[in-house]
Amino acid sequence: MVRVSDIRPLPELVRAAKAGDETAWNALVVKYVPLVYSITSRYRLKSTDAQDVSQTLWLRLLEHLGDVRDPMALPGWISVTTKNETLRLLKARSRSVEVDPLTDPILDRGAGRGATPDEDLLRSERRQMIRDGLAELSPKQRALLLMLAADPPLGYQEIARRLDIPVGSIGPTRARYLSSLRATAAMSEYFATET
Repeated sequence: MVRVSDIRPLPELVRAAKAGDETAWNALVVKYVPLVYSITSRYRLKSTDAQDVSQTLWLRLLEHLGDVRDPMALPGWISVTTKNETLRLLKARSRSVEVDPLTDPILDRGAGRGATPDEDLLRSERRQMIRDGLAELSPKQRALLLMLAADPPLGYQEIARRLDIPVGSIGPTRARYLSSLRATAAMSEYFATET
């Protein structure tokens, strides 16, 4: 089967894609996906990470397609951008802190401060519910929430640096992640018993 990308020359595909031709855009993607995955495979990315890099690359190309002056330079641009996005992802991963909600001592702060054994038991049960709820979240969600609860506290700048996210997005993201935590099976049971 002959694909559209095999028939039309690259300059024509780029011109058509710039003009909003979805078939031309799809042909560009089909033509260069093997190049993208050959680069990500050199860095031994997991399949999901390679897909993330690929999606980011195509988004960047879509944003900058109007800036392409020499369509024949597109393969080079795709190669460099794929490599840069791969390195950015690897750098962000090296900064992230793996946190296990089942063993992280951050949740045990304040343990044993209850006036009675019953209060200690209630605190312990609440901490376990939070651990169970955190275990249901994605690693990204869990990492942000635990960093925000760190003792001594981490500043937003440090959290942004470690997670490779903008400082201004921490507050809104925190609110969304707390809503997700409240909606977990473990926490929804807690909130159901509170009402």
